[in-house]
Amino acid sequence: MLKRTDLRGQSLTAAELAATLPRAALDVEGALEAIRHVLADVRERGAAALRDLAERFDGVRPEHIRVPAAALTDALEHLDPDVREALEISIAHNRAGHTAQLPTETSTEITPGGHVHQRWVPVRRVGLYVPGGLAVYPSSVVMNAVAAQVAGVEQLAIASPPQKEFGGLPHPVILAACALLGVDEVYAVGGAQAVAMLAYGAGVENDVDRADLAAAELDGELLCEPVDVVTGPGNIYVAAAKRAVMGTVGIDAEAGTTEIAVLADATADPAHVAVDLMSQAEHDPAAASVLITDSPDLADAVDAEITTRVAATKHAERVRTALTGPQSGTVLVTDLDQAVAVADAYGAEHLEIQTADAASVAGRIRNAGAIFVGPYSPVPLGDYLAGSNHVLPTGGTARFASGLNVTAFIKSVQVIEYDETALKQLAAPLTALATSEDLPGHAEAVNARFE
Repeated sequence: MLKRTDLRGQSLTAAELAATLPRAALDVEGALEAIRHVLADVRERGAAALRDLAERFDGVRPEHIRVPAAALTDALEHLDPDVREALEISIAHNRAGHTAQLPTETSTEITPGGHVHQRWVPVRRVGLYVPGGLAVYPSSVVMNAVAAQVAGVEQLAIASPPQKEFGGLPHPVILAACALLGVDEVYAVGGAQAVAMLAYGAGVENDVDRADLAAAELDGELLCEPVDVVTGPGNIYVAAAKRAVMGTVGIDAEAGTTEIAVLADATADPAHVAVDLMSQAEHDPAAASVLITDSPDLADAVDAEITTRVAATKHAERVRTALTGPQSGTVLVTDLDQAVAVADAYGAEHLEIQTADAASVAGRIRNAGAIFVGPYSPVPLGDYLAGSNHVLPTGGTARFASGLNVTAFIKSVQVIEYDETALKQLAAPLTALATSEDLPGHAEAVNARFE
């Protein structure tokens, strides 16, 4: 079923490999042109624009842009107990995993009497986007909110698309996850317009908005205050909107459609490989599933497993479309050395290692959003309960980008503290450097202290 790219016996550079491998064609610039008017409309008209855009794109005109507290409480009270328990496990695991990411403040004596202190300061307010298209993602609430909470962020605002079947509110499981995490600022806004609202803020439209603000013990005409950082996954229009507002606010990454690569040898179980490739394909018809292997026999067995299993899976049409699209396929390589090179050139969002001595092979990988080692670490574990974050770089951006983590919400601040003796000892070399740059005022600012 998976189309094949045979690289055996070929010696290609990293750039040549990247150009050869299956990859979704994403035109973020084209999407940006398509949504510029959306961003401008939200910036100009606030909540009025948000309601118009929801009616146009989501098929519902929400009465409440800001979700009332009663709706959050009701959603949590009616949450399936098994789902609640699973979310509580996910929250606990993610708190532990993200706490381990917190950097340590340090103080370094550069010279006697001269110190540089390294502080880490959380931003004050963040906007977290939770998609709501073909699937429901309470797990994305957990991934975004827990990382921000562990970082020490004071204010969290979550936006998720309004749902026609739920009266213009986000999906109730999304709302329940927000309530479980203690997040009470939630907006029924989706897509590029949600990114615009979070980045630029949005004024009220009517008395319903004012009543929602009053219920939240807030005054004024600003329905949503601008944030400092916007994070969260979404479709290409969300990615384009994040690109557009970057600089006005910080962003995590331009996360696109999900992708998985499985690096496997002849020791891998073809059923495991097949179901793992299918698990990501059910996200979206444009999802990418790539097998990298030096075993043609394994590739044949995986194809056979997929053919049998796709017909029985719930989202068969979606999975079949994703697996047969240009973004998916099998890459045949000569050996594990070439397999590692291919994996690094691809830079998968999720990379599974299903080989003999998988941990050793994983240690050789440079480019991946997250690496899943061995037969009992499938990607869905990371999607929900592993304690890692599932908001990860896509489209090969793992070459330079990281998955969402606490550092998305904190700033490094250097604090310089020198005493008189320490500064005086450096006055001469500082004067030399300032003079060489034709900036004598820099030198004067130091030397004037010792006249």
